[in-house]
Amino acid sequence: MFRLIAAAAALVFSLSSASLQAAEPVVVVELYTSQGCSSCPPADKLLGELADRRDVLPLALHVDYWDYIGWADSFANPAYTKRQRAYARVAGSRSIYTPQMIIGGKDHVIGYKPMAVADAIQANRHASPIDIGMIQSGGTVVITAQPQGKLPSDMQVQLIRYAPRKSVKIERGENAGKTIRYHNIVLDWSIVGAWDGRAPFMAEVNAPADGQYAVIIQRRGPGAVVAAARLN
Repeated sequence: MFRLIAAAAALVFSLSSASLQAAEPVVVVELYTSQGCSSCPPADKLLGELADRRDVLPLALHVDYWDYIGWADSFANPAYTKRQRAYARVAGSRSIYTPQMIIGGKDHVIGYKPMAVADAIQANRHASPIDIGMIQSGGTVVITAQPQGKLPSDMQVQLIRYAPRKSVKIERGENAGKTIRYHNIVLDWSIVGAWDGRAPFMAEVNAPADGQYAVIIQRRGPGAVVAAARLN
């Protein structure tokens, strides 16, 4: 359950600047993958390599449209398939595939091509036009966003919860017999609220203790990522 709170202002401004700087700007890399896809392990490995970088937020979104071929992905969520289809619709494409990486919310790359991925990451590297603050306390995360100049009026503030790594032994399907290590597996992707960028944004969100957190501010569509940050 989400609630926008005016009262959180007193909390945020009472915190130290060190706390407010806990969120680091990053380039968002979304990998659409599946445990049942034989072409996906190289992309899963590449995502794991990106997870070691501080300037990149790689996220694995496991889709469910491979589940009927003998192995149901234990991380799959139909919401992630819906999100990938929305990207395809915006791009004017009628089909989706795995492994696909979407970088910065706009550049579509085959997920196992490291040079193409590196080029897209570089193209999406820019100074953040938003100062994002994230403070986790108990079972909540307080999110603040301070505009630094003119911003699009059609943005959504999103909170992502993810597991840093998990290994899965796959017993059936195209990857039968393999044990694959997955990284930054998205557990939940929630829209906190709409934001037009005219005034500072603030929200307090319920946040389970299991998992790590990041904030992505993105144009509706889904469109280009305007700013993103992870919680240390």
